[in-house]
Amino acid sequence: MRNFLIFIFFVLLMNAKAVGKETTFNKELFDKAQSDGKIVVVSSWIKYCTSCASQIKVLDKAKSDFDNIEYFTFDVTNEEIAKFFDVQYQTTLLIFKDNKEIYRSIGETTKELIYDALKSSI
Repeated sequence: MRNFLIFIFFVLLMNAKAVGKETTFNKELFDKAQSDGKIVVVSSWIKYCTSCASQIKVLDKAKSDFDNIEYFTFDVTNEEIAKFFDVQYQTTLLIFKDNKEIYRSIGETTKELIYDALKSSI
């Protein structure tokens, strides 16, 4: 019984971290943001991924701290988008500038390192 309760606790914990994840990537909006000269940030996630939730939390905060940056997220199980970006893992972070990918990381959730990558792209 104790193991069952521990299992339920972890399922609920993971589910709570999954809240707020949604695919916001749209090819037309991605292309428009790039043509408008914006820095474009794309992150991948998967349901129940705690590192994904941590990365999204940092990126949500960054939205208010950085101007001229467009943010997109997508569920890595969406094969069409994953193939478009050549992303195979959740918590992949991509930064684009001048229609080129200038940064890629996998599993990065540290606010300081993510902010450093954003600052270097501006």
